[in-house]
Amino acid sequence: MSRRVRRRVSRRGKEKVDCLEIDENLSLDEKGVLDWIRLPDDTVIQLFSCLNYRDRASLSSTCRSWRILGKSPCLWQALDLRPHKCDTAAAASLASRCQNIQKLRFRGHESANAIINLQARNLREISGDCCKKLTDATLSVIAARHDWLECLQIGPDFCERISSDAVKAVAICCRLLQKLRLSGIHEVDADAINALAKHCPNLTDIGLIDCRKVDETALGNVGSVRFLSVAGTTNIKWNLVLQPWSKLPHLTGLDVSRTDITPSTVLRLFSSLRSLKVLGALNCPALENDATFVSNNNHKGKVLLAVFTDILKGVATLSVDTTKDERNVFLNWRNFRTKDGESEDIMNWLEWILSHSLLRVSEGNPPGLDNFWLNQGSALLLSFIHSAQEEVQERAATALATFVVIDDENASIDTGRAEAVMRDGGIRLLLNLARSWREGLQAEAAKAIANLSVNANVAKAVAEEGGISILANLARSVNKLVAEEAAGGLWNLSVGEEHKGAIAEAGGVKALVDLIFKWSRSTGGEGVLERAAGALANLAADDKCSMEVASVGGVRALVTLARNCKVEGVQEQAARALANLAAHGDSNGNNAAVGQETGALEALVQLIRSPHDGVRQEAAGALWNLSFDDRNREAIAAAGGVEALVALARSCANSSHGLQERAAGALWGLSVSEVNSIAIGREGGVAPLIALARSDAEDIHETAAGALWNLAFNPGNALRIVEEGGVPTLVHLCSSSVSKMARFMSALALAYMFDGRMDEIAPTGTSTESTSKSVSLDGARRMALKNIEAFVLTFSDAQAFSAAAASSAPTALTQVTESARIQEAGHLRCSGAEIGRFVAMLRNPSSILKACAAFALLQFTIPGGRHALHHVGLLQNAGAPRVLRATAAATCAPLGAKIFARIVLRNLEQHHTGSLI
Repeated sequence: MSRRVRRRVSRRGKEKVDCLEIDENLSLDEKGVLDWIRLPDDTVIQLFSCLNYRDRASLSSTCRSWRILGKSPCLWQALDLRPHKCDTAAAASLASRCQNIQKLRFRGHESANAIINLQARNLREISGDCCKKLTDATLSVIAARHDWLECLQIGPDFCERISSDAVKAVAICCRLLQKLRLSGIHEVDADAINALAKHCPNLTDIGLIDCRKVDETALGNVGSVRFLSVAGTTNIKWNLVLQPWSKLPHLTGLDVSRTDITPSTVLRLFSSLRSLKVLGALNCPALENDATFVSNNNHKGKVLLAVFTDILKGVATLSVDTTKDERNVFLNWRNFRTKDGESEDIMNWLEWILSHSLLRVSEGNPPGLDNFWLNQGSALLLSFIHSAQEEVQERAATALATFVVIDDENASIDTGRAEAVMRDGGIRLLLNLARSWREGLQAEAAKAIANLSVNANVAKAVAEEGGISILANLARSVNKLVAEEAAGGLWNLSVGEEHKGAIAEAGGVKALVDLIFKWSRSTGGEGVLERAAGALANLAADDKCSMEVASVGGVRALVTLARNCKVEGVQEQAARALANLAAHGDSNGNNAAVGQETGALEALVQLIRSPHDGVRQEAAGALWNLSFDDRNREAIAAAGGVEALVALARSCANSSHGLQERAAGALWGLSVSEVNSIAIGREGGVAPLIALARSDAEDIHETAAGALWNLAFNPGNALRIVEEGGVPTLVHLCSSSVSKMARFMSALALAYMFDGRMDEIAPTGTSTESTSKSVSLDGARRMALKNIEAFVLTFSDAQAFSAAAASSAPTALTQVTESARIQEAGHLRCSGAEIGRFVAMLRNPSSILKACAAFALLQFTIPGGRHALHHVGLLQNAGAPRVLRATAAATCAPLGAKIFARIVLRNLEQHHTGSLI
């Protein structure tokens, strides 16, 4: 897999951070160097305000004056604990600074247990997410310790361990409560809701979202409520809500999105709730499937927000300023100078409930909403990126990351939705959000950019807008979530060849390698490691980037992952990266570098035994590439590679074609060594390779045929191939495969098997297989030679042969060469023994084997071939020119053999002439 997308299920409000204008007389010393100690106090405080609490604390420790400034109450009005693990000890260390904190955000039940130790008695707002394990006891203690609390938000994750008892405790302890939003509670009963009505007279905003059961009648007793959301809540008895809810004198906004509310209930609510101004009803199937209701525009003066209504137009009717573009209604409202309190409350609530519902709908991805997303949903989410509410911004970015995803496992996204975001200016908005100093915004924006960048057009736009540098910088973040999403963005962008160099230039390669070194020593960093390794794997496929990866320590980092990490995704990407690094053996030294790294080959051999096909496939691919180096080839065998790969070939019959190809390919690479070839045969590797050769996949034909060709060089293996029924399989490949290379190597394997050497051992039964098998070598020989002859004839143009036989002109031989040439054969590298075997075949009594040998030598010596010079040298050392001349002049030799021999002689002369020049 070369990329990954993720689904979600995780500015400072209105304040603007001004650019600093530093008085040079105060900040520069006599040498013109910036002196940080001489900065004005207000400038230092302004710098501190742009940091998270950990960085602020670290900076405060540099000197006494900054320690004092770092404790300034204005810096500790709000605290976001989400980016870091906050346990009891961390909370206690922060307690001295938290006396004046007004707003707190945390993540996870561990942090919830710890925040009690902050001693922040003056807290006005608490917001927590990822609180699935949060208990009644913890929430009750939080409420009891913070009786000045005005806003409590727990979600959007399901809080299944919170019950009505905790809600009652909140009501009793937090009597100043104005806003309560809880998600995923199993049941909120009448006693809990009545406690809120009794003890919280200022409670104006209630959100009981995605709850399984809520006492809808009791909600009518909370007379102070202005905004009520029961989005996603099940088991509401809609026939019972009209009478109690009509007694709510101030109810202005009602959100029933993602419920089973019926059209008749909506119409009765419109009639009975006189104060109601807006009803949110996104993704309510009963409404959307009622054609009469959808076409009915008489909403009794209320605004209905649904997938079938014009949401932005409806919101515009609620805005004070209705003179501007409806599509930018939220942005225009934010910029409107004379807002009244009521309209501001409505617009803030609308942003909150719409962003929440859009996120939930994007996660469920129900069918039939394509038009909504393209025409409204995308624009709504982008408008929320400008929100003054950080939570709304985060949810909008997360929803943008989610709604485009079709299949996260296969990295598939909806092209139309992704390009709609790009068309509406979303890429620039998300990149600006990623520049925020807020780590939560950085993480969600980077996630959205990563997912959208699966689309090539969006990836191009991200690169053009400077997104690669932004992501490379975010990858250096000490925040795990930010680094993880940034690495994911670089992973997806690195799929495009045109972006690889830009990532390297932006320092992305080193940032990714540093991530691996950092998080491989910690727990919980698997997501960062998988994305970093995946990005490096893509980058390593490029020659220049491959060298960059190696130069910054990437080989050691990836080997460390392959050796020590036990997570499937990380193992797979680390092995893929090592495979790509090793694929440049001819152009750089990475192949040898990977093989020489301590523990690399042993780790890859061990990954071959993984229970996961993806890991096994990439590990086998890495060993295949590494086996092109002579030292690696022997070291792999010494590390148990032969046994592991034979076992893999034997067990992968029902696996993917990619795994089968790499298993056969790795055995092909190892079998170049005759020692390894013999070991593969003895280990039982012949039978599974024959089985793989019967595949219907062209790539597997080539690798299996290549491995069998190498194995057949040894007479013992050749006999095993015959005994295991390999001759008919090779004959079939030789005659029927669509791959010229598979046909070529099958013919060569058959030629090795029946050039006479196997005959020396066949009668004695020295094969390690049972000698009880009855083998008709004569019948197999006739079948093999017949198909070798047919194969060679397919490359023999009769007219061109006749012209070459009648003329000594170079053009005649060139014509034969071009018609006979197999382009990929130029990549094959033969040993001296193999070249000597073909030279010996030129003397074989069989005219078919003579023609086959001459044909093979032609392929190996064609000028321009990768290893042609190597083969020419071997031929010269073997005294081949004399044999070739004899073959070309022999009256009894077949015409094909004579013409091919003449071409090989000409190739030798051309190489000799070229070397002299």
